[in-house]
Amino acid sequence: MTDNNTLLGTQYSFKEFLFNNRRNQIILLLAAGAIIIQFAVFKYLYPYASFIHDDSFDYLKIAYYNLDIYTYPVGYPRFLRLFSVFTSSDTALVAFQYLLIQSSALFFLFTLFYFYNPGKTLQIILVCFMVVNPLFLHLANHISSDGLFLALSLIWVTLLLWIIHRPSTRLILWHVLILIVAFTVRYNALIYPFITALTLWLSPFSLRKKIVSLTSIVLFCGLFVCYTSYKYKKLTGYWQYSPFSGWQLTNNAMYAYRYVESGKRKPVPARFKVLDKMVCTYFDSTRDVNKYPHEALQANTVYMWSPGLPLYKYMNIQFKNDSTADEMKRWASMGPLYADYGIWLIKHYPLQFARYFLWPNANKYYAPPIEFFQAYNSGRDYVAPIAKAWFGYKSHKVTTRMKNMKVTILDYYSILSGVMNVMFLCSLLGFIIMNGLQSNIQFSKGIILISAVWLINLGFTIFASSAALRFLAFPIMLISTFALLLVDCLVRMGIAKSDVKSIQPEEKNNDSEMLTKSFV
Repeated sequence: MTDNNTLLGTQYSFKEFLFNNRRNQIILLLAAGAIIIQFAVFKYLYPYASFIHDDSFDYLKIAYYNLDIYTYPVGYPRFLRLFSVFTSSDTALVAFQYLLIQSSALFFLFTLFYFYNPGKTLQIILVCFMVVNPLFLHLANHISSDGLFLALSLIWVTLLLWIIHRPSTRLILWHVLILIVAFTVRYNALIYPFITALTLWLSPFSLRKKIVSLTSIVLFCGLFVCYTSYKYKKLTGYWQYSPFSGWQLTNNAMYAYRYVESGKRKPVPARFKVLDKMVCTYFDSTRDVNKYPHEALQANTVYMWSPGLPLYKYMNIQFKNDSTADEMKRWASMGPLYADYGIWLIKHYPLQFARYFLWPNANKYYAPPIEFFQAYNSGRDYVAPIAKAWFGYKSHKVTTRMKNMKVTILDYYSILSGVMNVMFLCSLLGFIIMNGLQSNIQFSKGIILISAVWLINLGFTIFASSAALRFLAFPIMLISTFALLLVDCLVRMGIAKSDVKSIQPEEKNNDSEMLTKSFV
């Protein structure tokens, strides 16, 4: 990776780098053409948007009734509601989501090219990987927050790279705005302020600006958390930011609790006794996985979404005498109790939790399941009435020009994710061994940032979330890109060191200084 400071940093702005550079102009024009052609072909094959039953309809419900709180964060429904001001066309919505994803991906890539200047061949490979990427098409075609969150996350991490290498007050303002929007779209954004704090520490900002920047992020995100918690307090009587987390904790803990022998179960506090008895009775009666195949699943979300299983049954018992409580109030009211119960189970059965939930979930993070992307529209040929009304469909039926609803083009992503995770770790280790952190200061800052994003996201996903391709699209894009950048850097470092060894002894001092300067 050659030195861009004289070539780009002082003589050329990023705008000039994009539009005054002949090669980059051609790449952007070809990318734009490929994006348009791909989208046109894709929409010919899939003329309707794709829906995750029932998640997509919940998003539409939140948007339709303009709800302040619901099962999922309200950021994406607000986006749907705003977009509907201009048009109700699902094709227009999908096109906007796709163009936003591709634009953010190209912004990310060309920022890397601008600061790190990898080899031309690698640049072409990375552009093709992003532009000719079927995952982006299927993400954009889904009525779900996944595509929007991917785009926001790519913009967010790109702005962090700019803050590290070329900080300015304007960048901070844009970063705060994008972070706040992402914060309202997906719970995974809870980890983003911590990564931002690390980035500000790496940046050359003054201490005062770092403090002001962090304070503004904490303030705005805190206001959203407080407003949401207040709404839940009015609804349920409990202060909580997300009832979803309570359900998730108990769901995760139950996948470990299932494997605790009945004779080794510990007495639970009085407030959990009825719930615990229902859970244990259910486990004892469903040992036959042939009869109950969902019990063979590991690190899944079945327990928190299935009405016939203990968590929903217990919720209905608690509200059997309250006919005024709607589904939302009942669901949200259980959040605090389920959070406490899940934490209690994890604390008392940590080994089982590590073996039967954390380890399987880690394997899913390594090679994420395709999940809902295995079939168009969840394998169904109809949509809920709210989707018909929102998009102005003539009927509840949705069709494709494919032979069936199956989608196989994304099957390789599990393998790709696993390969890229290994490649990233191995190349990062090689980079450290070859003293890259000291000789490539600018590139090292980017590596530290991306490694932090990967590690923190890994920890959050494995412990508190669900690993699936649509949730992990962002880290997969990051790791794949930086794994290739690291390999390119290692090859260049190896070649440069070989050249230095072949230089006459009296020339080594001067050339070793040039070697250090030849990497960002």
